[in-house]
This record gives sequence, C-alpha cells and structure tokens, in this order.
Amino acid sequence: MYARLRAALFAFPAESAHRATITALRLLSLPPFPALLWRLLGARDPVLAVRVLGLEFPSPLCLAAGFDKDARAYRALAGFGFGAVEVGTVTPRPQPGNPRPRLFRLPADRALINRMGFNNRGAHAAAAALRRRHGRVVVGANIGKNKDTPEAAAAADYVTSARALAEVADYLVVNVSSPNTPGLRDLQATARLRPLLVAVRAALDQASPRQRVPLLVKIAPDLADEDVDAVATLAVELGLDGIIAVNTTTNRTGLVTPSAEVAAIGSGGLSGPPLKRRALEVLRRLRAQTGDTLVLISAGGIETADDAWERLQAGAHLIQAYTGIVYGGPLWAWRLNKKLTARVRREGMTSVPPAARPASHS
Repeated sequence: MYARLRAALFAFPAESAHRATITALRLLSLPPFPALLWRLLGARDPVLAVRVLGLEFPSPLCLAAGFDKDARAYRALAGFGFGAVEVGTVTPRPQPGNPRPRLFRLPADRALINRMGFNNRGAHAAAAALRRRHGRVVVGANIGKNKDTPEAAAAADYVTSARALAEVADYLVVNVSSPNTPGLRDLQATARLRPLLVAVRAALDQASPRQRVPLLVKIAPDLADEDVDAVATLAVELGLDGIIAVNTTTNRTGLVTPSAEVAAIGSGGLSGPPLKRRALEVLRRLRAQTGDTLVLISAGGIETADDAWERLQAGAHLIQAYTGIVYGGPLWAWRLNKKLTARVRREGMTSVPPAARPASHS
C-alpha cells in the first residue's frame, strides 16, 4: 500500500510532499487520534523500554530533528511507534531558511540531500507549541543559531533558545554540526564549543531550577577521528549528558546515483544508508572513549532492525532516524519495533542492549 502512496508522494517535489505529510500529521494530532494511534502502533512492549537521561523511552527508536521542525506533529508521530520525537532545529528568531529547492531524493541510494538552513518559526513559537503537550510523549528540542548571527555572538543565540525551551522540552540538543549554516561546524572546535556549552548549561539551570534538563551535543560525521575524541573528552569533562552522532555528511563518495545528477543537486547534507558505515565508526569510537559516562544516541543510515541492533550492540543507548521513514512509510517504526522485540526474545534477553546504562544526572 505504501509503495503506491510513496509513488504518488515522490511525484511531487520532496519539500512539498513533506509539507503535505506534516499537514496530515497535524490533523492526526487532534483527539482522539493520538491515543488511537498509540493503541494500534505505539511501542508498548516493556522489553523495548529504555531509561536514560532520567526519562522513560518506550522504544530506543526515536525520530531525529528535522522532520517536525516547529513542534506541530509530535503527538501523532509518537503514536506511530517512536520512543521520542526531537523537534527543531529551532533558532531564537524565525527564519525562512535557504532558497528552494532545498530538499532532494536519491531513490537509488534510498537517501536524501537537504540544505534547508534551519527554516523554522523560532524558539518561542516552538515553546508555545510544547506547552500544550500532554500524555506520554518524550520530546527533545534541537537548537541552532540564526544564519545572520556572527560566530562571536553564537553562544547568545543558543542561550536564548535554551531559556525559551528549558521548561517545556524533556532534553535539549546543541546542534553545531549542520552543514547548511555557514560557519556553524566551526563551533565544533573544542575551544569554541567549551564556552558555548558552559553558557547553555548555565542558562538551562537558571531557567529550570527545579528540574534539571539533560543537555546533549550533536556532531558531524565529517569530523576527523581526533576531533571526535576531543569532543568526547570535553563532553565528559563538562558533565554533559550525552552525544548524538551523527548529523548529515557533505561526502558524496560511494553513491549509486549518477555523479552528474548528484552534482546538479549541489551542496547540502546527505542522509540515509550511505552514512551507515561512518555513523557506526563514530559510535564505536565514542563508546571506547567515554565508556558508560555518556548517553550515546546513534543516527545515520538506520533502515532495518538489523541496523538498529548493530548500533545498540555497539553501545548506542538510543537510535534516531529520519530518512528511514521517508522511504519506509508510516508503519516503518512499528515494523522495526516488532522485529526488535522478536530479536530481544530470540536472544534470550529481557531488554534491548546495551545492558549498562549511564547514571542519570537528575
């Protein structure tokens, strides 16, 4: 059934199809649909439950930032089987993002290229949407800087968004790894990243004094190994709660899609299966570097239950996906959860790996 629906959706430009999907999901976010979706498709088997960051995730499979940028559809999305929905990336001020077209499909690779540029309605609009939430949905918020904010003022942008979202998000993610905002990835250098993270942590503690908000940082797959190690060391030193690895890549090697077609698309971040190998390498490196100190969330190229299992065995506490649902359809998370559940029981386990969970800071 979804093959026919996908063919219809793929007849439209990728961003138009995505906007239509968000519109449909907003309708499904109205009562009684979220509760009905949860009963039919939600992750309810206790063997899938993961407790990290002081939160209970009904499944390790979560939806990555970028799908629900403005926190308009998270209620419905959770009902389709995701253990959490990460909204954003949001910036302090609304911004339109980069010129269209800016989202492209590579069907031969089951991949996407995007150069969206943090198009969003702003942190305060996202906070207002999240204040209206209720029920069991775990929602994280991914924050970035406005395109016209100079690097010297970047920390102030992140602080503004952190203050706006501190009391309405279950966890916060500092995004310094998108390739679509000029200069953003330069903030991954530890000399720049340290003061930024310290400022955001202080802002969260000030804005939410009664409930500590977990703080994570999201890194790029294109970092050199020594830079991955440096960020991991810094995260441990600063008492960060976790790292999300990885964001999209600017690398185009190994694609099935003809190079001329890829070149015609132009710049942007590549997501999907071509990212799988590097995402796993970075995860294993982070696990070796940090042990059980941090929560590790692995993203990039997860399509199947075997992919998910491999990340969990390699040390991921949670996994995130975006491109998988674009090609797999609305029942993709439900199917993957079913297969993960069967794998856990077949292995004679009582929960998904890894068995060791970092202690919560909360």
